[in-house]
Amino acid sequence: MKLSNNKILITGGASGIGLGLTERFIQENNTVIVCGRRESVLKEVAEKHPSVITKVCDLGVEEERVELYNWVAENHPDLNVLVNNAGIQQWMNISDDNFFQRAKDEIITNIEAPVHLTGLFSKLPSLNTIINVSSGLAFVQFAKVPVYCATKAFFHSFTLSSRYLLKAKNIEVIELIPPALNTDLGGKGLHDTQPPVSAFVDAVFEQLKEGKTEITFGFSAAMANGTHEEIQAAFNRLNPA
Repeated sequence: MKLSNNKILITGGASGIGLGLTERFIQENNTVIVCGRRESVLKEVAEKHPSVITKVCDLGVEEERVELYNWVAENHPDLNVLVNNAGIQQWMNISDDNFFQRAKDEIITNIEAPVHLTGLFSKLPSLNTIINVSSGLAFVQFAKVPVYCATKAFFHSFTLSSRYLLKAKNIEVIELIPPALNTDLGGKGLHDTQPPVSAFVDAVFEQLKEGKTEITFGFSAAMANGTHEEIQAAFNRLNPA
């Protein structure tokens, strides 16, 4: 992937990892479009970074995903990079009364939305790159977020297949595999002791420069490349008896 002079759509690009990528892509001389549900948060990003183009879109709603694609195709037909970043993480137990509804919300946001967007945007003639943000928890399970781990394992698998299937259209598929970072994913304060997003983004761009298509950092590097014994040991640390 070339790192400058792209037009890039980043889902969930107004906070967390998405915002870190947005700011770095701007620094690298790219045009960035960010979409999200909260207009107030998008407005804050636009005020801080006037070059950013914003679009309110609830990715949990199929019709809004279609409308997003149609809006891009009409107004930004030169878009060449899609970043499937938006995701939610729910701390829950299978015995919770609202477990299934919360699980469905995660499945829609973390699986249904990026799969649908991949299908839609791969039809855009200018598209040449898709970046999917999965997780180190695609490889080892943290039982307090059981559905999140499963959605990221799905997304990792889907990314591998997409990389193969989209070769015929000359679309490169890149996977970013972050560890836990200091963001509000899952709730405020849960990840305050984790590495900063900026360190991960620096690692992402170094590996992009090297031409890598599977990008890891810290814990996620250990899990993505871990032996069965190493992954089992990590599981035991994450889920003490």
